[in-house]
Amino acid sequence: MTFAAPVETKSIRFRARSFVAFTLTPEAPLSEWLESLDRWIGNSPGYFAGRPVVLNLNTLKPEVGEIEALVAELGLRGIRIYAIELDGNTALEANLPPVLIGAKEATAGLLMQADSKGRPEETGRPEEAGRAEQGKQPEAPATLMVKTPIRSGQSVFHAHGDVIVLGSVASGSEIVAAGSIHVYGTLRGRASAGVLGHSAARIFCRRNEAELLSVDGWYCTAEEMEPSLRGKAVQAFLEKDTLRIAPFS
Repeated sequence: MTFAAPVETKSIRFRARSFVAFTLTPEAPLSEWLESLDRWIGNSPGYFAGRPVVLNLNTLKPEVGEIEALVAELGLRGIRIYAIELDGNTALEANLPPVLIGAKEATAGLLMQADSKGRPEETGRPEEAGRAEQGKQPEAPATLMVKTPIRSGQSVFHAHGDVIVLGSVASGSEIVAAGSIHVYGTLRGRASAGVLGHSAARIFCRRNEAELLSVDGWYCTAEEMEPSLRGKAVQAFLEKDTLRIAPFS
């Protein structure tokens, strides 16, 4: 009689981990929304490259066939959709990104909110992504200090509070923070503050050469900034749902 040797089994460990993802929320008419998206990409080429993006379809509510076409359209623009947020029991084809189950309005960070000219809207309140709870301001107690310059191509994401950069921020780089952003050198890249719904966040820099400034989803590109604000110490903040960029002294 022979006996088989016992097979050693190894346990598999599963861990939960949170990531900051960008949310795109298409609205009708879709053609105009895509035009606004193209203007955003034109002002910030490669912005979505390598970024996790969630496609929120709860506003647009497209048919199943339209979802595949939309994902393909976004793919042509270099936007890779990692997951789809869609209420109900809609069954999607296996070739489409998975539908988020039990998702909360908390995962995503940056919204594209623009009128037909690609500028921030000045009336009304945009749909918000990244809110912890409706009507509550997320806490942002932790501060990340970056003691070296941020080089071109580098990205700093901080979902827990403010970011302080003691040096400069090069063109082609970016800072994304849940709280405020302080740059004690020249800001040439992109800076997005308050991305998880912290509307009181601000951006401060000693010398403004920024490609894009954004607070709580409202943004302004270099082309839209007043020339008098270039090369100066400035602060960016929200005032009555309008992004303001003002001299800082």
